[in-house]
Amino acid sequence: MKIKKVEPLHVGQFMFARITTDAGIIGFGEAGTWGHIQAAGACIARFAEYLEGKDPFPIEHHWNVMHRFSYFQGLAENAAISAIDMALWDIKGKALGVPIYELLGGAARTKARIYGHIYENTIEKMLVECEAKMNAGFTAFGHLNPFLDEGHDQVYFKTHIKKMRDAIDNTERMREVVGDRVDLLIEIHRRLTPAEAITFSHGIEHTHPMFIEDPIRPESNDAMARVAEKINIPIATGERFSTLYEFEALLARNGAEYARVDLCLCGGITGAKKVAAIAEAHQVQVVPHNPLSPIGLAACLQVAAAIPNFAIQEYATGFEAGIFESRAEHLGSDVVDVVPLPTDGFVDIPTGPGLGMNLLPDAQKIRPPLTKPISMRRHFDGFVVDQ
Repeated sequence: MKIKKVEPLHVGQFMFARITTDAGIIGFGEAGTWGHIQAAGACIARFAEYLEGKDPFPIEHHWNVMHRFSYFQGLAENAAISAIDMALWDIKGKALGVPIYELLGGAARTKARIYGHIYENTIEKMLVECEAKMNAGFTAFGHLNPFLDEGHDQVYFKTHIKKMRDAIDNTERMREVVGDRVDLLIEIHRRLTPAEAITFSHGIEHTHPMFIEDPIRPESNDAMARVAEKINIPIATGERFSTLYEFEALLARNGAEYARVDLCLCGGITGAKKVAAIAEAHQVQVVPHNPLSPIGLAACLQVAAAIPNFAIQEYATGFEAGIFESRAEHLGSDVVDVVPLPTDGFVDIPTGPGLGMNLLPDAQKIRPPLTKPISMRRHFDGFVVDQ
């Protein structure tokens, strides 16, 4: 069997790799640089020059060639490699008639715990959505931002004390609504300075969040470790890492207790298995990142089935067309043939061949290409707000 064609597919806000073989088997994967989605597509097309005509089975070999041939790596390139890697695993599983997890050592579990997204711009809306998600059976909520997802059109300023107290109060109100039936996964989305992150974390410690995600910008492992050392809430981070070496540097500094590996950015299924092994050696749990389509979810679930240190899976209920609004169904459910549905806060691991899921043939008609505009929220002093 040979690879006949490798092509990028820009579907709505998603970028996929579709790989067709001369045996008629088609594999799918997803790229995760949603802020620069067209660049990832260009890289998928570039790697097609190498892949077309080759055997799809030696995945580790292809993975290394794409990463190492020019000594240049970056988010767009690595997102493309990730999408291609998933598609190659999908092809191999389909060719052999088994789910991908069987090729990774077999299933360590048959179900994966999930958490739903809550995106709202007022605390009142967040509390209503907490009730709705809880009634729908979710036992954990993520993208739970007590600083709120207000629009970029709103100029921002609060005093330090007001900023801290409002967010602490919002967290307390969410805990009051859900009691101990739901785990709160507090998402700061890199919004705070280290000093603010330390103050805020101490203020919500009594609400016992499962973790606090990206409390500061993730570029500095030393800064993240500094925050981790001074707070008592576990940190989750890593969703913007595109190499396993970034995770090794973070965990060597004790900078996180939950590794947020993004399979669509950090090397696909091959890369995620490597990151999971590094995390396992540090006794760190893995929380795969996927604010993208069900194709990305399917890849995450295959890895979740096969690793011992899986904790919980992101299940994207919101971010439609890049808008921070909550929804009931998984993002992008209309462009795939099947989506694992939540039951009592868990989903079944897909058992079909490969990913256990396929992109619909008319996906591009269902969702025409969409690109996120470049914008940031303004601070009152004229600078920008990370949000």
